[in-house]
Amino acid sequence: MKEKKNAPKRLLEIRGMGGALTAFAGLIIIYIVFGLINPKVLSLQNILNLLRSMSKYLLIGLGQSVVMITGNIDLSIGSVVGMSAMMSATLMTRGIPLIPALFLTLCLGLLIGLLNGILVGKFKLPPFIATLGTMFVARGIGYLVNGNRNTDNIAAVLGKGEGDRFQGFFYYGKTLGIYNTFWIALLLFLIFYFLLGKTRVGRHIYAIGSNADAARLSGVDIVATTIKAYLISAFCAVIVGYILCAQAGMGNMEAGNMYEMYGVAAGVIGGVSPLGGSGLLLGTFAGAALWQTLENGLNMVGAQVGIQRIVIGVIVVLAVLTDVLVRYGRRRPAGH
Repeated sequence: MKEKKNAPKRLLEIRGMGGALTAFAGLIIIYIVFGLINPKVLSLQNILNLLRSMSKYLLIGLGQSVVMITGNIDLSIGSVVGMSAMMSATLMTRGIPLIPALFLTLCLGLLIGLLNGILVGKFKLPPFIATLGTMFVARGIGYLVNGNRNTDNIAAVLGKGEGDRFQGFFYYGKTLGIYNTFWIALLLFLIFYFLLGKTRVGRHIYAIGSNADAARLSGVDIVATTIKAYLISAFCAVIVGYILCAQAGMGNMEAGNMYEMYGVAAGVIGGVSPLGGSGLLLGTFAGAALWQTLENGLNMVGAQVGIQRIVIGVIVVLAVLTDVLVRYGRRRPAGH
């Protein structure tokens, strides 16, 4: 008779759940340790600031994770962040009303995502090369839109009321005592978590990451699915661009630098496999929170920025190494 598995065992058998739970456990341990070293880490204001700061990593991690689950990568995501911050700020400081400026910026960002999906899905360009090219294109657009300089202050042109509305919604405002930035990230997390876990699009995204040839033979539209993944990535990048623009109150040409790597880190720390086909966005949530907590804690105990980067780099390498070893162990023939 087939042995009935208990709930914890069934939970752990979900691909990617082990990485997510490990990240959550690491998050709790790190937070407690830093709290004991410096009690200010445990203060309510620091918790609120931490939630707001991690939201940018979560959003960029969501987009990058969806692409990684397909077995690809999006190097352009950080440049799309910067382009979106510059484009939205430039339009607003040129007299374009808030909503049309944000809509036009979104359209431009999605165009980059569409181009990435077509280059990788239809023309079979290696994702590293395709998105490396669009990374430079997006960053170049960000430089050019305002004549190779940062924009003026948004509120000075839009007016204090409209400027405060934009900055309040995306960064400084609160709802139920928590910064709106976190609520935005949480809402998108829930939407994309449902998309990957409960819809046909999500099943197709996992399928092409696990085995693209088998997915194609099963009737999965590889091109359309790849495009959808890159559109999700671009959409998340645009939202982060809005957030950085609202935070600064202007467009900064260097906004979004290194965010493509932040997205990879948030995903792989949470157990999303860069090899494709495995991982949960729940893990990305944990990875973004763990990273921000680690960065916040190291900063509050006075660690140098270089030390922070080394620690994060080591964690990322160990997370990917673990994934590779686990996969190799699964595929290793019996008796070897």
